[in-house]
Amino acid sequence: MGAYAYLRFSEDTQNQTSLSIRDRIDQALTAIENRTLFFSLWLRALPDETAARLMPSDSDLAYFIANARKFQPYTLSEAEERVINLKDTNGIDAIANLYEMIVSAFTFRLEVDGETKQLTRDQLSTYYRHPSPDLRAAAYQEHYRVYADHSPVLAQIYNHVVRDWHEEGQTLRGYPSPISSRNLDNDIPDAVVEVLLDVCRRNNSLFQRYFRLKAGWLGLDKLRRYDIYAPLAAADRNYPYADGIGLILDSLNAFAPQLAELVQRVIDADHVDAEPRPGKRGGAFCASVAPELTPWVLMSYDGKARDLATLAHEFGHAIHGQLAAGRSPLTYYPSLPLAETASTFSEMLLTDRLLRDERDPAVRRDMLAYALDDAYVTVQRQANFTLFEREAHRLIQAGATADEVCAAYLDNLRHQFGDAVEIADEFRWEWISIPHFYATPFYTYAYSFGQLLVLALYEQYKQEGQAFVPRYMKLLSYGGSVEPYRALQEAGFDVATPAFWQLAYDALARRLDELESL
Repeated sequence: MGAYAYLRFSEDTQNQTSLSIRDRIDQALTAIENRTLFFSLWLRALPDETAARLMPSDSDLAYFIANARKFQPYTLSEAEERVINLKDTNGIDAIANLYEMIVSAFTFRLEVDGETKQLTRDQLSTYYRHPSPDLRAAAYQEHYRVYADHSPVLAQIYNHVVRDWHEEGQTLRGYPSPISSRNLDNDIPDAVVEVLLDVCRRNNSLFQRYFRLKAGWLGLDKLRRYDIYAPLAAADRNYPYADGIGLILDSLNAFAPQLAELVQRVIDADHVDAEPRPGKRGGAFCASVAPELTPWVLMSYDGKARDLATLAHEFGHAIHGQLAAGRSPLTYYPSLPLAETASTFSEMLLTDRLLRDERDPAVRRDMLAYALDDAYVTVQRQANFTLFEREAHRLIQAGATADEVCAAYLDNLRHQFGDAVEIADEFRWEWISIPHFYATPFYTYAYSFGQLLVLALYEQYKQEGQAFVPRYMKLLSYGGSVEPYRALQEAGFDVATPAFWQLAYDALARRLDELESL
């Protein structure tokens, strides 16, 4: 057995071991949940008057209990709930784990500089951003070749996921639509999500404009789907770590000095690990462990503009964690739709601070293009994923074949990209490569919600100035102690109206206007 084969064997064995451990943990948690199920069912079954009389005066506990009671209309008997918990752990959750095991074992072949490399999916994906158009295309083609080879099994797994989601959610529990249970988990009314997705759909043309512009920068008549993440010729600008920290603190201080002080607290506590070094874990994250602890930030800072933006982003999470420190552990963490509010807002403050003083058109272009690239990935792509999921669930319940679901996915891409991007036929299989579709249906719109929310908030800040700051700080201080819709309403933001979400797209349009003028 060669060295590479041994490494593959070790990695596969480790992956199977970790899945086995997770399976045992899932089994144990299910057993615990079934033994304590009686209490949550009793709580949900209480008459409203009785529940109101027993509601604790502590606002955090009151919200925690009220949030649990929202599921009462969709709760079954204790015996049925026990069976569903066991069914999920040993049935559909196990099938989703099987999907993960299958795709994590995939290997891909790609010829690079005359050498054929054996790559994992993560390694292959780095070539989607390679300067060579041919190598980008080859990487995507290899990706979907492997997935297409396994499509009968992966499509069948998805079929089971959809049918199980329907039978439990709508047939047994009575949710009004497939997405409704996810909306309730996210604490967002169905009507608000409908408004959000409709505004997203109507703004596909904004990113089509951007992709036409990017095609020109790359010297192409028309962008191919292979090219949407293609790198531009990078501007020569580096930000040493100390200078980067200074820029971030300056941008926060101009908005609200308290935010700069909270970041300084993280730095003074020596809770920032930004040094690049061999063997260090990749990526970037902020760990807000508990209300009473100063958060930790980890990344590898190399001085590029994107590193600086990432650092500002993670410091934003640290700000959020500290402003919510008055909450109990039960309601400390914000819900998913609000979790990226402070991080993205801090990143936008930094971007505007950099653009204010930057005179080099190439550097300005890179900053603005990065912002639009990020908005496409986080907003438009995720919203269109959810729009596809709604159609896929409808089709599968009607008995559609995998080929018909593929056709629906291609229709989604054509509507998303219009005539600005050429879509090769192999992208018909992209949907079977999206893990969220299998593990957490209808999850992805929360990314769109969070990013557009921040863009709209930032637009209101630019219109209102310092009058905006107290409402923003109050919003972050809630943590997860108030339903997002109500917290935003109390802060003066009406997310139930298309106009609110359109504010975000108008802000992106102005960035695109400036890009077109450079």
